Amino acid sequence: MARPYLDTLPAGRSSMRKGDPKVIRAWTMYDWANSSYSLTITSAVFPLYYAGITVTDGFDKVADTYGIPADSLQSYALSAGFLIVALIAPLLSGIADHRGNKLDYLKFFCYLGAASCAGLYFFQFDTLLLGLGLFMLACIGFSGSLIFYDAFLPEIAEPKDHDRVSARGYIMGYIGSVLLLIMNLLMVMMPAKFGLEDSGEAARISFLTVGIWWAGWAQVAFRKLPRSAPRKNNGVNVFTSGYRELRKVQQQLRHTVRLKRFLAAFFIYNMGIQTVMYLAVSFATKEIRDIDAQGNTVPIGDDSLIISILLIQVVAAVGAFLFTKLSARFGNLRALGIGVAAWMGICLAAYFTHWAHEFYILASCVGLVMGGCQALSRSTYSKFLPETDDHASYFSFYDVSYYLGTVLGTLAYGLVYQLTGDLRYTVIAIGSFFVVGFLLLLRVPKEEVRPATVR
Repeated sequence: MARPYLDTLPAGRSSMRKGDPKVIRAWTMYDWANSSYSLTITSAVFPLYYAGITVTDGFDKVADTYGIPADSLQSYALSAGFLIVALIAPLLSGIADHRGNKLDYLKFFCYLGAASCAGLYFFQFDTLLLGLGLFMLACIGFSGSLIFYDAFLPEIAEPKDHDRVSARGYIMGYIGSVLLLIMNLLMVMMPAKFGLEDSGEAARISFLTVGIWWAGWAQVAFRKLPRSAPRKNNGVNVFTSGYRELRKVQQQLRHTVRLKRFLAAFFIYNMGIQTVMYLAVSFATKEIRDIDAQGNTVPIGDDSLIISILLIQVVAAVGAFLFTKLSARFGNLRALGIGVAAWMGICLAAYFTHWAHEFYILASCVGLVMGGCQALSRSTYSKFLPETDDHASYFSFYDVSYYLGTVLGTLAYGLVYQLTGDLRYTVIAIGSFFVVGFLLLLRVPKEEVRPATVR
């Protein structure tokens, strides 16, 4: 019989047990809430709005003003946000572990991200640096909250259910984000019907709706997620304990070969996944062409990009479910290997993709593997954890790897473009991450083994 999960709860709450369907449903609702940021800010409306205010008739106003291409500056802002999260994650997880307040930190980062998204309403070219600062803070809020959100997974679900619950969270996120995006796109495409001046004002209002949606729906999760019992301090400095815990986890990885090798593979292939997610639209706006009604070759239109983004989200929900089935049949590692190999093929195809109809096919393939690889990576790590109560510390290590990988991926994108002036070279860089990640995945043993026996 499973050991019940008991914690210290506020008055009015009862003790909670792993596998409680109400708690799991509430946990997935945070994916529903925060994925509005992933889609509207990261993938769809913000990149199009940013391109619209920074580049006019092919003239890059950012490069002219600051000497850095607009796309590179955007990728550097993302890199800075992820780097800040990677640096502070151990500090915060250490405090959360000792005080038993993961939920409080989840709330803090949620509200930081939601408020920053709402603040983007004031973003115009004249306030470029302020806008990019808020863009970076929204990234910090989103990424920081995931450290504590992910750490709840092994506390609310049994290991045998991690794949299913993790995938369910991603599916909820894809569905929720699409619903909000559709409403926002109606405003952007038909601003006059909503009493708005133009699509620019509609885009800025959409940033405001993301903040409201994120903070509002998150309340469902906040009401149900458990609080951990605080530890005895015993003279421990909680402000440095997180870094010591990170060091301790690093040392413990020497005795968990499977987890150590999986993290190495994840670190590399996740660099590619995150870079594609955050910067695919920037690539498409400059490299993909379409045919207009007069038969002329033109850059891909916003409508076509929006269709491809929606396509990715719809297919991603299917992909998360499909990879759950693949993992049940072939095991997590083999299913992840299939996904990473598919990413390699996608990058190869992207290098030779020039037309909108080809980009639609590519977007469908991206969606199919994106949701599956993300959900399986989170649940695989959770499954491979040793017996421990320090979930926040272990997930802090996971998230530090996640965000440092994202820093390097987005930084590589910006640098390659700044140095070569050709975005297609960035595809080669991204593809190399998947090749190396796939080779490292092959070295992960299916079962845990003693370090001395591994050659």
